[in-house]
Amino acid sequence: MSGDPISYRKAGVDIEAGDRFASGIASIAKRAHRPEVLSGIGGFAGLLRLNTTEMAEPVLVSGTDGVGTKLLIAQRAGCHDTIGIDLVAMCVNDVLTIGAEPLFFLDYYATGRLEPGVGKQVLDGIVTGCEQAGCALLGGETAEMPGMYPDGKYDLAGFCVGVVDRPKIVDGSRIAAGDAVLGVASSGLHSNGFSLVRHVLFEHHDIALDAQPDELDATLAEVLLRPTRIYAKAVKAIVGKHDIHGLAHITGGGLMGNIQRVVPEGLIAQIERGSWDEPGIFQLMRRLGVPDAEMDAAFNLGLGLTVVCPDSEADAVMSSLREAGETVWRVGTIGAG
Repeated sequence: MSGDPISYRKAGVDIEAGDRFASGIASIAKRAHRPEVLSGIGGFAGLLRLNTTEMAEPVLVSGTDGVGTKLLIAQRAGCHDTIGIDLVAMCVNDVLTIGAEPLFFLDYYATGRLEPGVGKQVLDGIVTGCEQAGCALLGGETAEMPGMYPDGKYDLAGFCVGVVDRPKIVDGSRIAAGDAVLGVASSGLHSNGFSLVRHVLFEHHDIALDAQPDELDATLAEVLLRPTRIYAKAVKAIVGKHDIHGLAHITGGGLMGNIQRVVPEGLIAQIERGSWDEPGIFQLMRRLGVPDAEMDAAFNLGLGLTVVCPDSEADAVMSSLREAGETVWRVGTIGAG
């Protein structure tokens, strides 16, 4: 039996390094703040006062998600400063589809061995995402788990809570035949379909991350790691100001699968291919042999959010979305089916 003293550090966990990391990120987290927040980063729980005086019946809305195997691209490229934006976006965009305002966000960051430089980049991205969403970073957890994750690997999970006035909930129930379907541009792949992407690009074709195929406007690494677009400003610009019947975040399950989630039974979204601009990464995947059926099931194809509204309001809604900084197209209609 060894005479060396037993310690947590020798087991693979450096408590002092973890404490230094936690204290270091507190100042970063202050960027993502709301006046309703009553507590700072570092306590056992976060506190936020609900300010709902203008709501008849406030309803809390929650969502949780991760980033999926896009994490492996970030770790392979050694680029960790945008993956936190993806984490916030995947949670916030789901909450937005109810017409809710995001209030606060919590993160969970797990790794085999804490690398403060990497962790700071990840957390900085999370704070940037919260700033874009207008929500507070209320707290989080950093877990160092040797034996669970290899060195250099980490995993992320996020949790978002928002609020909406019950009479103003957008749940798709008012969608009717003849409604217009509008598509809001994505920044690319967002955070879905990366298992298929890695299978095609790296296992089948062994394309280098610093390569730039003809279809792309930047290197493969830069295109793959473009962060998921956060649609908080876009939704705020239209909900309550226009008659919005449905909102769909185009995430896992592809374009049609997600639109149809908000369409009532007996109706179907009829989408016109070619009515929007498809980013180059999807054109590359097609050229490399991915069939249309797989493309449709895995990817957003260039639309990160869809909006369903009365046809008579479509032009006004599109104008509001463009004023909010979005690129938007009329991509289809709601029909019987």
